[in-house]
Amino acid sequence: MTGIGMWTIAAQRPQSAAIVEPGGRTLTYGELAAEADRIGRGLQAAGLGPGDTIALLLPNGADILTAYFAAAQIGLHVVPLNWHLTAAELGYILRDSGARAFLAHPRFGDAARAAADEAGLGPESRYAAGDVPGFRPLSALGSPGGGRPFPRTLGALMVYTSGTSGRPKGVRRPLPGLDPDQVSPVSLWFFGLFGLRPFDDHVHLCCSPLYHTAVMNFAVISLQFGHPVVVMEHWDAEEFLRLVERHRVTHSHMVPTQFRRLLALPSSFRTQVDVSSMRAMIHGAAPCPQPVKQQMLDWFGPVVIEYYAASEGGGTLITATEWRARPGSVGKAWPGSRVRVLDDDGKDRPAGEPGTVYLQMGDATFEYHGDPGKTRASWRDRMFTVGDIGYLDDDGYLYLCDRASDVIITGGVNVYPAEIENELAVHPAVADVAVFGIPHDEWGEEIKAVVQPTPGVTPGPALTTELLAFLGGRLARFKLPRTVDYVTELPRDPNGKLYKRHLRAPYWSGRDRAI
Repeated sequence: MTGIGMWTIAAQRPQSAAIVEPGGRTLTYGELAAEADRIGRGLQAAGLGPGDTIALLLPNGADILTAYFAAAQIGLHVVPLNWHLTAAELGYILRDSGARAFLAHPRFGDAARAAADEAGLGPESRYAAGDVPGFRPLSALGSPGGGRPFPRTLGALMVYTSGTSGRPKGVRRPLPGLDPDQVSPVSLWFFGLFGLRPFDDHVHLCCSPLYHTAVMNFAVISLQFGHPVVVMEHWDAEEFLRLVERHRVTHSHMVPTQFRRLLALPSSFRTQVDVSSMRAMIHGAAPCPQPVKQQMLDWFGPVVIEYYAASEGGGTLITATEWRARPGSVGKAWPGSRVRVLDDDGKDRPAGEPGTVYLQMGDATFEYHGDPGKTRASWRDRMFTVGDIGYLDDDGYLYLCDRASDVIITGGVNVYPAEIENELAVHPAVADVAVFGIPHDEWGEEIKAVVQPTPGVTPGPALTTELLAFLGGRLARFKLPRTVDYVTELPRDPNGKLYKRHLRAPYWSGRDRAI
């Protein structure tokens, strides 16, 4: 029987397809393992070993996945870098993470050089998947055909949280001490939540940037399971559907922004594409407006599965059938996980009453690298919080209200922006929306909405009147925005995360928020 694990599959089925790159080139398991071994040996020869850190500034494709496997098998902490960051932001992460090696792509060459200079990385620590002046070519790292690196022990992802204020912090976990050839029981358990088993004719479509935790984890575990991974360089709704049909894709990890763009395609195109191969359209990372999710369920059927989790660990899951019975819920705790909603004194909130959401995943632990204060503030006993506000129903299903730092306190009353955003998102003139608090001398904060109109809709006072009248029939008066601004596009990253702080910050310049 064929075993699982990337290197095991490479030994037993070296010609099997592993990665289909954006340009169409296919990398086999044998080629993937050989490259990962060569790079791993080269990194060891450069002096890197268990517990050291490597940072990757690479686009979606075979290079970033190969580099991950190379680093992970020799016990490195792997920091995938968001290539939308500025050179100064990248330099901070390189310095903060203690990166001893930095692998960049020519596409980001200017930012990579400036970031490496900012972090004080010497020439011996700089590598490039291509030609970047001042960086050593990755092709010269290690020699072909030299066998496995030695010693080998499993490393770990070290992702930097985007944060709502201040600089991002790396989520650093202890190395597990596992054999890189073995597939972690946690991986088997996690994919089992979504009905994904090894082989079983599965094909994974990676349609978001691989610097995100979940996106990287889904791609890596798929490869460990023998699931070929089809990689999109950037999101394109039409191309997504074409790839699903062409490669008979069975599972993908998505965000609500991508759902919206799929639904915006002409129905004449959507209906002619065969998506019947899809078995698990998994989504998370951001709240999904109920009408959007309902339309996706109507289109794709019961394969739409939602989960709520954090890079730090733990989470919930809800199937399509459960969601139809409890629209708006993000589900019940994973087996082996625990979810509680607590008040400020650490006591459980009654069903239906909001509080701070705490998660626990077995005995898992982590720290925010270089920030013991934030680490301590996030933990209560053996549970941690990322600052989300929500409530549980009588059956233990979790409903999220908002992030604590986004809550608006106006006249002493808490208002959850997500509630207003979800209502506005239903209006046909609204393509995207953000709601946040701005200073008010009497109330403390007042509610502002920033709307991205749908194409062809004219922004202005008439639209504002229409939107506020629409909300007036759905929300209490104290929840209505006092002002509405319009933008061409809201600041979101490719994975759908809204950088609300960029919208809010100018209003609070020189002033302190209560939160």
